[in-house]
Amino acid sequence: MDDGFTYAIIETNFGDVKVKLYNSTPQHRDNFIKLANEGYYDSLLFHRVIKDFMIQGGDPYSKTANLTARLGAGGPGYTIPAEIGALHYKGALCAARTQNPARASSGSQFYIVHGKTFSSEILDQISAQHGHLYTDEEKEKYATLGGAPQLDYEYTVFGEVVEGLDVIDSIALVKVNNLDRPLENVWMKVQVLN
Repeated sequence: MDDGFTYAIIETNFGDVKVKLYNSTPQHRDNFIKLANEGYYDSLLFHRVIKDFMIQGGDPYSKTANLTARLGAGGPGYTIPAEIGALHYKGALCAARTQNPARASSGSQFYIVHGKTFSSEILDQISAQHGHLYTDEEKEKYATLGGAPQLDYEYTVFGEVVEGLDVIDSIALVKVNNLDRPLENVWMKVQVLN
């Protein structure tokens, strides 16, 4: 059934994750599709894993990196203008970025929110910092599903996990070193479905 969205499978050695790409972030969506179709992500690693927060990958240097290499600086040589709007619920597919005033995204690095649950009171404190008042529905979702609301309105969310949240849970539990790099490589391959 064609619902107007593009879907992709992120294969990992922990299982497959199916993601839906948002049409509200066309530059991020189209770039992710282009890189996936070119095989850019094949054999890259989730090089940064922080339980209750997120798993990050997409650094091209990770393909051949030894286990002690510091990763996170690689990319395709360009950034993508920010398309900020959606919130960081558990399973959100988001663009990583370096600190920059325009909040432009990395051309290839992305993270998937693992997150944790948040109370209404904590969300009120977070909303005071970034000026967005959470609706009752948004608060309920953060209280039950969880996420990383401290990142809201700072990074572009360009999709969401629709199948395989259990795989994200499994990856988030791997042992990591002091740089949050998994001690055992967690690889990926991305295939666009339509």
